[in-house]
Amino acid sequence: MSVADVALSPIHKESVHWRHQLGPYPGESILIYLSVDGAVTPMRVLESDSIASVKMRIQTCKGIAGKKHKLIHGGRELARKDTPIREYGVAAGNVLHLVLRLSDMISIVVRTICGKEFEYQIDRHRNVGHLKQRIKKKGKGFVDLEDEELFRGGEKLDDKRMFHDICKSDDDVIHLIIQKSAKVKSTPVHKDLELSVVAATPGVRENQNQIQIPPGVDFWLEPIFVNPKINFFPFLWDMINSTFNGMKKGNHPIRSSEGTGGTYFMQDSTGMECVSVFKPIDEEPMAVNNPRGLPVSSNGEGLKRGTKVGEGGVREVAAYILDHPRAGPRLVSGEAIGFAGVPPTVMVQCLHEAFNHPDGYACSSKHSKIGSLQMFMNNDGNCEDIGPGAFSVEEVHKITVLDIRMANADRHAGNILFRKEEGGHTLLIPIDHGYCLPQKFEDCTFDWLYWPQACQPYSPDTVDYINSLDAEKDIELLKYYGWDIPLECARTLRISTMLLKKGVERGLTPYAVGRIMCRENLNKESVIEEIICEAQESLLPGMEESTFLESVYQIMDSRLDKLSN
Repeated sequence: MSVADVALSPIHKESVHWRHQLGPYPGESILIYLSVDGAVTPMRVLESDSIASVKMRIQTCKGIAGKKHKLIHGGRELARKDTPIREYGVAAGNVLHLVLRLSDMISIVVRTICGKEFEYQIDRHRNVGHLKQRIKKKGKGFVDLEDEELFRGGEKLDDKRMFHDICKSDDDVIHLIIQKSAKVKSTPVHKDLELSVVAATPGVRENQNQIQIPPGVDFWLEPIFVNPKINFFPFLWDMINSTFNGMKKGNHPIRSSEGTGGTYFMQDSTGMECVSVFKPIDEEPMAVNNPRGLPVSSNGEGLKRGTKVGEGGVREVAAYILDHPRAGPRLVSGEAIGFAGVPPTVMVQCLHEAFNHPDGYACSSKHSKIGSLQMFMNNDGNCEDIGPGAFSVEEVHKITVLDIRMANADRHAGNILFRKEEGGHTLLIPIDHGYCLPQKFEDCTFDWLYWPQACQPYSPDTVDYINSLDAEKDIELLKYYGWDIPLECARTLRISTMLLKKGVERGLTPYAVGRIMCRENLNKESVIEEIICEAQESLLPGMEESTFLESVYQIMDSRLDKLSN
């Protein structure tokens, strides 16, 4: 039985024996049910328990770290950790869906008998052949893997086997046969998996928007052109062509173990490298083909207030389009990476049997999927893996500018990747923008809000970039790319850009501006929501949008002046 079936079916309390196992809890407690991959576990909690304390109880009972899972109830993520569960409407007999967020990175340490050590960070979705190539390349000949093989339990591991299939537990042992002997051990390190290899001896083409799938082909990929005037940049074509060639060589899309929706790593023609990440809109959280078993949205609203199921892909592309390089909009500068570092992203149509097809699959256009295709960025993990002290003020500030301007409703440390560059610099890479530009500010949350860098003022260069932003031009740019942005989303962009620019004009820090945009708790409106409400109450029915925005402008000035004094 799927998680969705559990959510829609009655709970038979008489079949659940929880009292023996869990014991009584003091105070007013309620019995809820935790659903994980179709398995239902009863759990007693207090109505006054915070989300953080419930996650801690899950960690104690299930051994799953709080940072590694999300809780969802009634079509909404329980994201505010200090909020009591009753404020999210959780009551006795309710089912809470637990979605695991496992790290996609494993630490690889290769040691030789002469004491040399080589360390890697490898995606758990890589295959055995990729590990061989990495050892050969970085080992500089200390071991020859041309004719050697990897074995586990006496079974030869094919080069195409994925490590997420091989390393099911920390006790797995893999043997590398090299002349004498060697072994690979899996042990838990920093809540992830360390794979230690001990060597015993030193030593899409540019298609013209074709709609029909060619006969005899069992896959397809093509970009979606809404505006025929748009010419894709070469780096976008490279990503699309590399993804196409990977599928052509038989390298299947690999579903990520993270997230609440369907996310697929797309490989290149060698099968050794990931080149892109595909997110079908019909596999988004609470969409009809969601692979995590979440129930389908009853009213079309997404996990975050002010968003709709099926619009995540468009928002992913919008975040990339509006992440202008310092030199100006991408249509002018031609640069691939913008100020905040959002990876290049486009909308595509893709067909492959590896995607989630619960009603069966046939190689036809009927089963093709529309979604966002984002360039895969090499990284060393996400910001949940290390503390914020490793990041420079400039790197954190670029994320804050993006999130405030886009009114991001889903910025947590897990969707900021990091990469250690030469010279000791750590680069931050923001991903997962399917909940940016919501129709309202209710669910805006920023994990960086309490990072120390957020309390530092913006640099003059960053202030100059902020002052160059123009919400009206951005809205026109989105329309040019094919998104006829709804009035409410356009209003969000206008107001958030207004707030950001007025904030830096008064010397406010990212923390100060972020506090204006984010709620202190679930039921207390944020300052920006109060400003909007006051502006709406001051206007007569039928007033134009420009009049409303002028009212917001004046009220915002008044509020910010009080904060600055």
